[in-house]
Amino acid sequence: MDNQRQHILVINPNSDESVTEGMSRELSGFHFSEGPGIECVSLPDGPFSIESQADIEAVTLPLRKMVSESRNVDAFVIACYSDPGLHVCREASEKPVFGIQECGILTAMSRGDRFGVIALQERSIRRHLRYLRQMGVMERLAGERAAGLSVGESVSGKDTFEKLQAAAKQLRDSDQADTIILGCAGMASHRAKLESAIGIPVINPVQAAVSMAMHSLLTKQQYEKS
Repeated sequence: MDNQRQHILVINPNSDESVTEGMSRELSGFHFSEGPGIECVSLPDGPFSIESQADIEAVTLPLRKMVSESRNVDAFVIACYSDPGLHVCREASEKPVFGIQECGILTAMSRGDRFGVIALQERSIRRHLRYLRQMGVMERLAGERAAGLSVGESVSGKDTFEKLQAAAKQLRDSDQADTIILGCAGMASHRAKLESAIGIPVINPVQAAVSMAMHSLLTKQQYEKS
């Protein structure tokens, strides 16, 4: 990668390369000649999927190590919806570090009054709600619905889109959500089709986080040139 360009490193904390490849495809439209380079990588020591609090805790220090040892990187994105290791990674680097859950929520609130979240499984929801309470945004939450998927199934499972659509319709019709967040990086490839099907904004949180990383770098670059 051109060392003269600013560089955003998007880290998938699990070792499932299909998730990383899917994120990279969905970010293809974010590349332009004068913008930062965007690189998507997997965490080699990460579990195949992150679906529990134990998984989250297990990747925190390996993520910190990757961030602290990465060179020629101007911004980092932690591309797992639970934002594992976000705060220790921010301590480990002077460069900005973005978590996709935090960025997805902030983006959703900029697109509508009340947001809904599609979670992988019921057990994911408790973790997400704890995070929302920490952010102080519970009153903007319309609801959260589980699609009944594993991380792997969210990428390419049978009937995945139908399950996402069913959860999205519940959020829109029963919970009165104005916007919907995909609560797993693996769901990214379904964003555009799902938004078209349900008629309200659907947020890919990886795209949201990379957008914020790009904004931070481009505004810094503009300031340094002025």
